[in-house]
Amino acid sequence: MGAVTWGLYNAIILYASFLCLLLVVGYYGCLGCLEDERVGLLNLKTSVNHPNGTALSYWGGDIIVANCCRWERVTCDNKTNRVIQLDLSNIRSDGGLREWYMNASLLLPFHQLQILDLSGNELTGFQGLLRLKKLHVLAVRENGLTTIPVLSALPSLKVLYLQWNRINSSLLRGRYLSKLEVLDLSSNSLMGTVPSIIGTLNRLKSLSLRNNNLNDSLSIEGLCKLSDLEELDISGNGIDGNLPLCFNNLTSVRTLVLSRNNFKGTIPSSLFSSLKLLQYISLSHNSFEGSFDFTLLFNHSKLEVFELVCDNKNLKVETENSTSQHPLFQLRVFRLSECVLNGESRVIPSFLSNQYELRIVDLSNNGIIGDIPTWLLVNNSKLESFSLSGNQLRGPLAFELNAKYVYMKHVDISSNLIQGEIPPDIGSILPNLEALNMSRNALHGNFPTSIGDMKILFLLDLSNNNLSGLLPQHLLRGCISLNSLILSNNNFAGNFPAESNLTSLSYLFLDNNSFSGEISRGLLKSSALEMLDLGKNSFSGQIPDWIGNFPRLISVVLSKNHLEGVIPTGFCKLGELQLLDLSSNRVGMSIPPCFILSKMMFLHLQSNELTGDIPNILSRLPSFFILDLKDNKFWGTIPPWIGSLTSLRVLLLRGNELHGSIPFDLCRLRSIRMMDLSHNNFSGSIPACLNNLSFEAQNRMFLTTAGSLVGVDSPLATYSYESQISVETVFIDLLSGPSNEAEKVDFTTKWRFESYEGKVLSIMSGMDLSWNNLTGSIPPELGDLSEIHSINLSGNHLTGSIPETFSNLKAIESLDLSHNMLIGQIPPRMIELYNLGTFTVAYNDLSGKLPERKAQFATFEESSYEGNPLLCGLPLNRSCSPATAAPKTPPANSDNEEKESWEVSFLWSFGGSFGVAFLGIVAFLYFNSYYRELLFYFIAKNLTFLRL
Repeated sequence: MGAVTWGLYNAIILYASFLCLLLVVGYYGCLGCLEDERVGLLNLKTSVNHPNGTALSYWGGDIIVANCCRWERVTCDNKTNRVIQLDLSNIRSDGGLREWYMNASLLLPFHQLQILDLSGNELTGFQGLLRLKKLHVLAVRENGLTTIPVLSALPSLKVLYLQWNRINSSLLRGRYLSKLEVLDLSSNSLMGTVPSIIGTLNRLKSLSLRNNNLNDSLSIEGLCKLSDLEELDISGNGIDGNLPLCFNNLTSVRTLVLSRNNFKGTIPSSLFSSLKLLQYISLSHNSFEGSFDFTLLFNHSKLEVFELVCDNKNLKVETENSTSQHPLFQLRVFRLSECVLNGESRVIPSFLSNQYELRIVDLSNNGIIGDIPTWLLVNNSKLESFSLSGNQLRGPLAFELNAKYVYMKHVDISSNLIQGEIPPDIGSILPNLEALNMSRNALHGNFPTSIGDMKILFLLDLSNNNLSGLLPQHLLRGCISLNSLILSNNNFAGNFPAESNLTSLSYLFLDNNSFSGEISRGLLKSSALEMLDLGKNSFSGQIPDWIGNFPRLISVVLSKNHLEGVIPTGFCKLGELQLLDLSSNRVGMSIPPCFILSKMMFLHLQSNELTGDIPNILSRLPSFFILDLKDNKFWGTIPPWIGSLTSLRVLLLRGNELHGSIPFDLCRLRSIRMMDLSHNNFSGSIPACLNNLSFEAQNRMFLTTAGSLVGVDSPLATYSYESQISVETVFIDLLSGPSNEAEKVDFTTKWRFESYEGKVLSIMSGMDLSWNNLTGSIPPELGDLSEIHSINLSGNHLTGSIPETFSNLKAIESLDLSHNMLIGQIPPRMIELYNLGTFTVAYNDLSGKLPERKAQFATFEESSYEGNPLLCGLPLNRSCSPATAAPKTPPANSDNEEKESWEVSFLWSFGGSFGVAFLGIVAFLYFNSYYRELLFYFIAKNLTFLRL
């Protein structure tokens, strides 16, 4: 019995073990994970991590993870347990691994592999052929490929993703691509013509060639052969010419993206009469002209997305065709901006009153008139973005009673004529708003406290209105997600509240208001601050040293306040600072010696009380674009190191007490655009080498502040457009920060002290050496400055004539040579200066006939020439008679006649003077006996000597 029991016990143990083994096998799929595939995966892991990567660390190990079908990024077939999908994307992104050249033989064990994703791995190519007969999908996005891999051994390939590489070869090899249905070559470096083989891929349904340089319009017509094509994106290629009419053949197309090219001519009406399946069409950012009848699309029942941003006023868009019926579609996205909309009526498209599924409406910059169509919000409960900026909409902003739009994220009604107050309950009406832009209107009243209830508000721009009052404490405590607060150019008063919870704030613009008091320490809570503008207010006291506690600051503007004291040493900690403007305050002393900010590009310290020599510490800031030290009390000479600032575009030293000669070091500033040394005590001659300063326009962004627009893509919550290719996703573009906050420079030209900013500043150039003590003649080499727009040499002691070479100043707009001692004639060829708008040579010693009254010289009045008595001709009321006009070619005997006349005059003058002197001496001796006796005594005493 014992033996039987013992045997039964062993049998039970063996049976239980067998069951456990079956369970393990069943659960972990040991039979499905073939050893060669497991080994192959481990070999792949080794290759991926070469030389020192750590990716895929969970591959391998004990029996629990030995089944490769259970490994992450590996998918096996449920029945055969063979590997059918490998996701190896972005596994070499960490660890600083070098470029990867993959051995294609590593994939040979995976006979059933259908999907392979190698995206984002710095892959530069394959060694050998990819031999995967079952592969349907190959994704190699975001790598470093420069050529399209050889795909001839992939006979089953249907989907090929190659976007975001550096592919510059347009050769697609392999006759096995005939099954290809999806091809994405967007964002590469393809140039010229579309690869001809693409036109032979008869099964192709989705094609993206977006963001290349395929600008040959004729080769685009090869795509018309793809009769099964459903999605086509050729945007961002700069294609020049008319839209190919053969696009009418693409009757299966539902997605057509033609934006950001240079298509010209009219938008053919036949295009839409043929393409009845259209769901998504984008025609934005081209050069279309003529007229376009939007009602041609009213029968396209499947249309969901329509985008047309005209970029010019040459395209007239009509939506009010009286013969049209209500549209059959229900749009989700409608962007129609920067066009000539609805002719003289300029009304908002009326068909929108029948739309109830809209998520995005953008009708900006169309010149629309009327009231704000808040009924769009009522009709479209899921509306998320509402942009009507740049129109002429009037009236108050009014919502329905107890209205609440929970899906609304983005409202932009800036640059209109909207009046009245901001609704006090706007925070409860739009509780989930992320961006609100109501700038450049005529709004008045106080800041609504309810805005503080917008917990996820990212951008708030109320600038350029007539708003007033104090900033509510609730705003600074409640808007915890606020990134940009822009309240410039209003009438807000008081101070920035001491208590603030704006921990996400990056951009704060309070300039040109009536804020007063000391700068509030409440700003310290905003440690992420990047741009701070408190200029043009009434802040007083010391410049806070704690501003140095904002490590991300790139721009600080405190100009035109009542600040005093010194530049705090705390500024020395701002290692990212690129712009500092402390102008028009009462800042004294000098720049602290620790002020070594290597990224500084714009420094404005004008109109303060800075003294001493120009600080040598500035020589250690090599990235300078603008250095403005004008209207201070600097003395001494211009230091030699100034020539080392080779990036300098603007140098303004006007109105100081600088002296000495103009150094030759300035001639090394080859990038200079504006130079103002006026109203100092410089002496000596003008360096001829200044002709080395070309004053050419710079393409660089040097006239925009270091901070720029930050785009944040906010996806729609209730809609997405499905696409096989990387068509531009439908999203709301929330823009944070100032819209190209312009750098400003004050410069004297055309007799006025002008402010230049933005694009105007980028093309302006000038040199002002006026009101110094400069002597000598004007160097004729200055005539080589063919790109300069303004020259002012007035108020000096310059002599000689106006150089004939000044007729070469073809770009000159303002030329001031007044208040000097110039002589001679104004060069007649200066009438060839066709851009000259302001010209003065007043108060010199010029002579001769004025230039002909042609071109620009026909516009100059008497004031341009006054104070030169020897000038003659129009517009002066002085004719050029022989007595006043300096002859161009004197007669041959004029020298002799002039000599004889001079001799006669001299003899008569000498004789008369001698006679008067002699009679005066006789009279003096006659009336003064003492001197008469003294004279006789002298003669008698020396008479014997004279006789000898």
